[in-house]
Amino acid sequence: MKLTRKMVLSRAKASELHNVRKLNCWGSRLTDISICREMPSLEVITLSVNSVSSLEPVSRCRRLSELYLRRNLVPSLGEIFHLKELPHLRVLWLAENPCCGPDPHLYRMTVLRNLPGLQRLDNQAVTEEELSRALLEGREITAAPPCTLSPGSTTADAEADTDTDTSRYPLGYSEEGANLQAQLVPKLPFSQRDPPGSHKSRNVLAAVLLLLRELDAEGLEAVRQTAASRLQALHGREPQQDVE
Repeated sequence: MKLTRKMVLSRAKASELHNVRKLNCWGSRLTDISICREMPSLEVITLSVNSVSSLEPVSRCRRLSELYLRRNLVPSLGEIFHLKELPHLRVLWLAENPCCGPDPHLYRMTVLRNLPGLQRLDNQAVTEEELSRALLEGREITAAPPCTLSPGSTTADAEADTDTDTSRYPLGYSEEGANLQAQLVPKLPFSQRDPPGSHKSRNVLAAVLLLLRELDAEGLEAVRQTAASRLQALHGREPQQDVE
């Protein structure tokens, strides 16, 4: 779902996008937040529990001080490159995204090395000691991930990137991310795999499998029904009934 002008103005109780300072879109099933580029006065935005994957749109929000992104689909820590030029950013909640990877310490150190102005990360205060350690133990992010779509680019452009780029792994880091991805993604018959060189559907599947851990019985049932309908549409036949 795309965040629209109408949704923004209604939730923020504002008359114009450039006047919006605070916006709460928690659990709104959003995938596209490109309209954030038109909100230069935005200071606080809550996007937790959605399906946002790119942070590029908020890079235009130069007054942003608090960004809540818990439980989304941010695939790579390379995405935080888009936050490095936000001079007022003090609070970031990025936990429970695929980019956090299997190593919580490396994740936190990397975020703090690249965003040293943060005062709270994932609802935990940032200490001076952590900032010092981050310079040694975190990884420097010097460019946005090539798979991030910019205005005028297409999905095909993103998929043309080389396979060796670490940003293509959904969990952030090349070897560690690939190993965990291999554990999460079922081994499919050869005819059902992506064409050689294509990682898009595997990345999405790995992210979905990670998020399934957070769902209760009702949520899982909704996923099952949606998947069954999707399979029916793809294969043109009725999905098999569950066996009791």
